[in-house]
Amino acid sequence: MISKNFKKFIPVIVYFIFVLSSFATGFDAGKKIGMNFAVFSLELLKVLPPAFILIGLFEVWGKSATIQNHLGSASGFKGYIWALLLSATTIGGLYVAFPVSYSLYSKGAKLSVMFTYLSASAICRVPMTIFEASFLGLKFSIIRFLVSLPLVIITSMALGSYLEKTNYKIRGGLK
Repeated sequence: MISKNFKKFIPVIVYFIFVLSSFATGFDAGKKIGMNFAVFSLELLKVLPPAFILIGLFEVWGKSATIQNHLGSASGFKGYIWALLLSATTIGGLYVAFPVSYSLYSKGAKLSVMFTYLSASAICRVPMTIFEASFLGLKFSIIRFLVSLPLVIITSMALGSYLEKTNYKIRGGLK
């Protein structure tokens, strides 16, 4: 009988068997898949450990009162502006944005502000915007910002309001 823990690893085992057999048989598509996985894994190993160290330091040194003042319920609209500015400087995409968001929420940030941060970190990081503007033009990037950022804030406010009315709580958070 196969245990539940082993069943979780079956897709991973099948993947590695596929990649190894691709290298053994010379199957180019499988070799490319394996190489892409290796490159992606190395990129993650460059970004995630330093980011998690910084998040850990923030957990220890960051003051809840400061987060509540700037990103909490009493922050008003400036909380959304702070979330947009913070998201623009986040490296590592959503792999880093989710733990940062949780850390901010656990220190008292408003739920809708965290939705703004998460959404904006997916669409308006500075390096991504520079890359986009160089290929699609500055005009396109400005129009995309003018359309997408208000929509991000509006949907974040609506979702945050709905979840607060239903008394939704993230496990482990202050709220």
